[in-house]
Amino acid sequence: MAREILVTSALPYANGPLHLGHLVEYVQTDVWVRFQRLRGHRCLYVCADDAHGTPIMLRARQEGIPPEALIERVGREHREDFAAFRIGFDQYHSTHSEENRELAELIYRRLKAGGHIVERVVRQAYDPEEGLFLPDRYIRGTCPRCGTPEQYGDSCEACGATYSATELKDPVSVLSGVRPVERESVHYFFRLRDFEPMLRRWVAEGGHLQPEVARKLQEWFDQGLQDWDISRDAPYFGFEIPDAPGKYFYVWLDAPIGYMASFKAWCRRTGADFDAFWRPDSQAELYHFIGKDIVYFHALFWPAMLEGAGFRKPTAIFAHGFLTVNGQKMSKSRGTFITARRYLEHLDPEALRYYLAAKLGPGVEDLDLNLEDFVQRVNSDLVGKVVNIAARCAGFITRGFEGRLAEGLEAPALQEAFVAEGEAIARLYEGRAYGQAMRAIMALADRANRYIDEARPWVLAREGGQEARLQAVCTQGLNLFRLLMIYLKPVLPRIAEEAEAFLADGPWTWEDLGRPLLGRAIRPYRPLMTRLDPARVQALVAASREDLAPRRADGGAPGRPGRGGGQGGLEREAPQGYASLQDLERLDLRVARILKAEPVEGADRLLRLVVELGRGDRRTVLAGIRGAYRPEELVGRLTVVAANLPPRKMRFGTSEAMVLAAGSGRGGLWLLTPDEHRPHAPEPGTPVR
Repeated sequence: MAREILVTSALPYANGPLHLGHLVEYVQTDVWVRFQRLRGHRCLYVCADDAHGTPIMLRARQEGIPPEALIERVGREHREDFAAFRIGFDQYHSTHSEENRELAELIYRRLKAGGHIVERVVRQAYDPEEGLFLPDRYIRGTCPRCGTPEQYGDSCEACGATYSATELKDPVSVLSGVRPVERESVHYFFRLRDFEPMLRRWVAEGGHLQPEVARKLQEWFDQGLQDWDISRDAPYFGFEIPDAPGKYFYVWLDAPIGYMASFKAWCRRTGADFDAFWRPDSQAELYHFIGKDIVYFHALFWPAMLEGAGFRKPTAIFAHGFLTVNGQKMSKSRGTFITARRYLEHLDPEALRYYLAAKLGPGVEDLDLNLEDFVQRVNSDLVGKVVNIAARCAGFITRGFEGRLAEGLEAPALQEAFVAEGEAIARLYEGRAYGQAMRAIMALADRANRYIDEARPWVLAREGGQEARLQAVCTQGLNLFRLLMIYLKPVLPRIAEEAEAFLADGPWTWEDLGRPLLGRAIRPYRPLMTRLDPARVQALVAASREDLAPRRADGGAPGRPGRGGGQGGLEREAPQGYASLQDLERLDLRVARILKAEPVEGADRLLRLVVELGRGDRRTVLAGIRGAYRPEELVGRLTVVAANLPPRKMRFGTSEAMVLAAGSGRGGLWLLTPDEHRPHAPEPGTPVR
């Protein structure tokens, strides 16, 4: 019986490019969706760009463009990369859409009418330099639990503790470096605890969550569910809350609603029935594929929101682990932080789809992209085993039999054995055990190659009177190849399409397994895949290393996880609390001479400096040192400047570099000054080593 299925992936954040860590999720989802379609089910796949929030607002401000222009550009880049990797969305939308606004307001009003929204006065961290309330990820300080420095305002990466930003010791704003001040504001909260009995039942029913995720939820239940702050204060890029001027929906409220909004846009385009999939008594299946770092939002807040607003809950939520490269977190300095676009410039996307599938299982364990193993496995499995079968048989059919296959199979028992494996492979795909499925398929490919080795068609072609058997053997080989390609079609859509064209058959479905291809003409064979060249992999790593750029370029905080696709942040490349040589190498520290210094009108702490870095390179720097120096004291002095930070737009202008100073700011500040008392002082532009 055909199933009605709606599938989503977590929404990529619209302030930067896709990278290989993101692609784990979209490949995992796309393989599952293509398998369901291959089985004859109606399986719809929707997604969208997550387009709201402070990081997008700040990056747009940094680039001097409206947020709408930024999300449109990034969204276009995302769609191009997804298409190149054959991610087959039925609808790809944006959370900054009318459908999402309508649904967010509808759900909010229903929750409020049900008594699940309450107002509270909260004290928040506020950056007086930037003039905005700071999200947790924009505050850095010492963990209140274990004392580890350089932790962010929501959780500690050293001890795993979660806390509020107001609990941090010695907090500073990531944006300006100043200590935040606390200000009061009215916020709106979603009463998650109202739904605890329902959530406990939903988790206990089984099947909705993976066992390890269900166990994690039990820990959160034991700790006690907390009400969720769903509002943010202006300035903020998002949807304003109805009847609450200056208050905006927190991005995590409208992000999952984006699944519904994308599907609603598809329904409007096609005339399909939205309610048939989202009403509480819907018989359709609904699945969310997400990263393990966003389970809390999807497995607690999201089902509770849906329940309170009168919509159905997910059939299941499937979480996956992070991607490591060569056994370590992705790193820009090692060239293993690889964007989707960089990969596409050097290598075949089908190769990565296969390798990720070969590593993916049904759990939340991390998976590793070992680049040497990647080359060897793709060349061995896809080129040496699968594609090689077609290459070994097709030429004999084309040259000796005018491209026509035999009327019968030479080894029908072997054909039946291959077909009989179909249900076991289908169960593995259904359960997202792709790695096991790939191993089972490659075991069949080994059997097919052994058959050809034993039948020796090249010997039959040399011997007289063996034409009938030669045609039958090669027909059998090509039929085994066809079965393998049907099994691999969810993973290798491009190669499968070209194989269908080569065999003049298709498009294939799972039902075609039992129908051999006999007595018909095929087209001349053209290579379906070539071997991966290790030199191209090394070129990819080198190109990715050249992409090295400061982490603040996206308006976000260094080393923190991205939103949406569920891939963790970059490797810090040193034990907790230490910096690595790579960290230092990223900074371009240079001697600079201060040519001009003046107060910044309206800013108590800032001086506007014009500094020379040598060879006519002059920069304007807004430095928070007004309380420590008079402008006339600074003119002509040498100091040290971080020269490769991206220009940062501030209320009082653009700062094009950063001067380095000692001191906390509370007990005094001292500009770092090169030794000017030696016979030869360093020239402006001299690198600091």
